[in-house]
Amino acid sequence: MRDQGTALAGKSTLNRMELGAAKLGEKERYKKIILDEGAVDRMLVDIFLQAQGEAPQEIVLDLDSTDIALHGEQEGRFFHGYYGHYCYLPLYIVCGEHVLCARLRPSNIDGAKGSVAEVERIVAQIRQAWPPVRIILRGEG
Repeated sequence: MRDQGTALAGKSTLNRMELGAAKLGEKERYKKIILDEGAVDRMLVDIFLQAQGEAPQEIVLDLDSTDIALHGEQEGRFFHGYYGHYCYLPLYIVCGEHVLCARLRPSNIDGAKGSVAEVERIVAQIRQAWPPVRIILRGEG
């Protein structure tokens, strides 16, 4: 490969791609890279479902919020008294080794905030594939 080891885009080009208009015409040179959060959320559960092969009788969904320490002036940073530093407080929902949800959140909220909506979304998607599976929720107390 002739491009191996060489820069394919400079910082200015990447900046234009990231900050360009969301819907540019077909003839525009630069396109904005847009994340479809719903598609990513569905994909994480789809990967889990496909990895199982067949429906198990029971699964356990673990819910956990933990800290991501921050060392700068990032947007949405807050001091968290329990962790003793400025941080984000992401929500993770996992089943075994599979991450079904990873939601970055500020730390000035309750650790459980938003978890009901995330669990409802995940359980609905699992139920479409495996209607009879028993689902146990386990959360940090």
